[in-house]
Amino acid sequence: MAASSTLLLPSAAGREAPETARTSPPAPGRVAVLEVVLALAGFVALCVLVLTKAPRLLEPDDLAYRASILALSHGRLVLSTAQYQALGRQLSSTGGIAQWVHLPNGYWISEKNPGYPFFAVVFQLLGALRMAPLFYGALACVGLFAGARRWLGRYGGTFAVLLFCGSGAAITFAWRATMPTFTDASLIAAGAGALLWAVLATDAPGRRRFLAGLAAFLCLEGATFVRYTDVVELVVAVVAVLVLFRSTRLRWRWVMWWMATVGLFAAGVLGFDALVYGAPLRTGYGAGEITFSWSAVAPNLEHMPRLLVESMPMVLPAAAAALWMAARLAGSRRADADPLETFRRRRDGAVAAGLCAGWAGIWGLYLAYTWTVQQVGGDPVHAVRFYLPALGLVALLGAWLMVRLPGALSWPVVGGLLVLGVLSFHGMAAAAAVGPGFGSGGPGFGPGGGPGTGPPGGGPGAGPP
Repeated sequence: MAASSTLLLPSAAGREAPETARTSPPAPGRVAVLEVVLALAGFVALCVLVLTKAPRLLEPDDLAYRASILALSHGRLVLSTAQYQALGRQLSSTGGIAQWVHLPNGYWISEKNPGYPFFAVVFQLLGALRMAPLFYGALACVGLFAGARRWLGRYGGTFAVLLFCGSGAAITFAWRATMPTFTDASLIAAGAGALLWAVLATDAPGRRRFLAGLAAFLCLEGATFVRYTDVVELVVAVVAVLVLFRSTRLRWRWVMWWMATVGLFAAGVLGFDALVYGAPLRTGYGAGEITFSWSAVAPNLEHMPRLLVESMPMVLPAAAAALWMAARLAGSRRADADPLETFRRRRDGAVAAGLCAGWAGIWGLYLAYTWTVQQVGGDPVHAVRFYLPALGLVALLGAWLMVRLPGALSWPVVGGLLVLGVLSFHGMAAAAAVGPGFGSGGPGFGPGGGPGTGPPGGGPGAGPP
């Protein structure tokens, strides 16, 4: 929620305004049972759609992450050549291993960012890997509901959850448990919702606000560990808190604790990369394998907007909400404007500025991604996944619009978006290249696997030495 503190009526300027309502958002009131039931129904529907459709391995990334999760379930992050070959033989009937690299020290590791296997391994050990993305999706729903309910009042949380769960892209990647896409999007959504609650809940007990903010930053850090480019969202959150902590009555010691977790996380990731890959800023990807360029923006703008709207139709109401809030904010500068209404418009403008900054950061970054330029006319699943981390922010913006539409219009609009989301899910699943089914485990492997001719990993340095 990065925005100038002038967007809020500051209460930290040294004196309080005569009316408390003019310096604090009104309390949202008790949550109605129906709000919770409808939000829960949206999440349950997501789970049903995901679990009633047989899983598939659709691309090499699935094979890379599956191998990492299985290796970590046996206590190994990197594998010797013998262990790598044994794992390859074990998985050969369902695609083998892809996109692993041979490190200079002789060990093997997936070229992918390392975070997701740590979030999924518990479910692998329980034999319920398909529940991993759904668990983090549940965290997202809790965060979104709390944050949107505090910000928007009645049904704000419900709308945010329904829009998040009803996206075709969300359902598609919640279905794919060997991909990290829905998990990091869920962690960002949970973090955004929790931070929104912590910032706006000025009437809540201090300990609760502190813990909500702490949970928010831990979620955002987790998302960044899963996908390093999610650092965009972490930076937006840091800037938002540092800019707005006075006007939102956050205590400085809370902010310092939150920033300390960010510092420790950054040090941990840099240390991990140095230990495993040989340098703090090095990853498993080869030089030039992942590239961003201004030259990719125009080609991506030609085909990505259509794919994104088809897979995440709530981007349209979210964009409309952002424009409406900007117009309301401009109107609040009139001399005869009501002070309470001015406060609400500035508060909404501050929240929208932060949500839009995170949304634009992720989407702007991947509009410059050169790989997606090559996907024109291809399978849309492989291209839209990079944009999914902003889904929770989009859902919050869309919920703002739904709350302000008349009830006779908002619910049909949400219902229509949900139908489009389900159709999009089935369409993307049908269009994707169909791969072999997979299970949640298999026999163990160990150092005694011996030499073999397991499938070589794709990418730089692949293949047994």
